[in-house]
Amino acid sequence: MAVTTTLSEDGKVLTISVPSRLDITTHKEFGEAYKDKLGPVSSCIVDMAEVEFLDSSALGLLVMFRENAVAKDVDISIVNCRPSVKKIFAAVNFDRLFKME
Repeated sequence: MAVTTTLSEDGKVLTISVPSRLDITTHKEFGEAYKDKLGPVSSCIVDMAEVEFLDSSALGLLVMFRENAVAKDVDISIVNCRPSVKKIFAAVNFDRLFKME
């Protein structure tokens, strides 16, 4: 599965669905998924339901994504994390940076 995006009917919510691996190989693809799409939306949902593996580059990628979103006043939610991914996010205090659902 590739990184996919869906825009809500009202154009206010961008959903980014992430594949099973979020690492250096999907870094560029994730960046392209939100490039030029954050301006018109008010919130973005990152759906991590498929993610089984992430590395340190994925953590950096999410921080860069957050910086871009905050600069455009876009709220971010990370949803559907597996317990192993939640554990990693908790260890690096991502629960302080992102709204986790």
